[in-house]
Amino acid sequence: MYKTMFDKKRWRFIDTHRASAEWNMAVDEALLRNFGDDNLPILRLYSWQRALSLGRFSDAKKSIDFEQLDKGGISMVRRISGGGILAHDNELSYSLIFPRRFLQERGVKESYRHLCSFLLLFYQKLGFEAQFAFEVGVQSRHSDICLAGVEAYDILIEGKKIGGNAQRHTKMAVLQHGTIPISFDKVLFNSLFLEHSGFESAATLKEFGVETKQTILHKILLDSFCETFHVETSADELSVSEKQSVSELLKNRYTKSEWNNNGSTIYS
Repeated sequence: MYKTMFDKKRWRFIDTHRASAEWNMAVDEALLRNFGDDNLPILRLYSWQRALSLGRFSDAKKSIDFEQLDKGGISMVRRISGGGILAHDNELSYSLIFPRRFLQERGVKESYRHLCSFLLLFYQKLGFEAQFAFEVGVQSRHSDICLAGVEAYDILIEGKKIGGNAQRHTKMAVLQHGTIPISFDKVLFNSLFLEHSGFESAATLKEFGVETKQTILHKILLDSFCETFHVETSADELSVSEKQSVSELLKNRYTKSEWNNNGSTIYS
């Protein structure tokens, strides 16, 4: 089913480990900006220092208590992808960057079904029956806070939403990034919101009894990706031009309140 989705059987694999919210989002955009149609598609695995990430059109002032955010020393960054506001704590995250033609004639919703299929295998390898929300009859529910809303291709385990995924499409390429929450401080993060956070209906691996080390989870996720899409990976690092783009984006976008707070386009 997924063999024909990717016409390149080798992917570039980048492991950037744990980093700040600002740096992580600068890397994702830098990889997307520097991507060419003839490049190897990219899989990046990473994790976060505690933060909130906002969707491209999220209303920060409506949803976030900035006083509590400052008091807790929590970073806040705006993504270039859609979706809602997501809490990042102890988690494993991934990013995919690949030519837009890989999607063939699939629309955005159908692309989520295909691209998130490796996550279903990942959870299966951990012993869980993970399903898309539409498969178990859960109705879509919109919220600017990611965990309070449900979309058709959100992933559920035992009726609880786990993680979140978002996309950005350009004329040439697609970025999809997402999270696998291992554990997070729900009391702390709940205090950062001015409205219903939805945390009571969301899950983490720790709540399901998973005590597997993150390095092992990392390998299981990588193996699940390769098995699902019948591809191999080649370990790599950021190129010189990508690092330059990261520096520029950090300086001009991801450390600027105009972008993070208001979504103003100050760097194109």
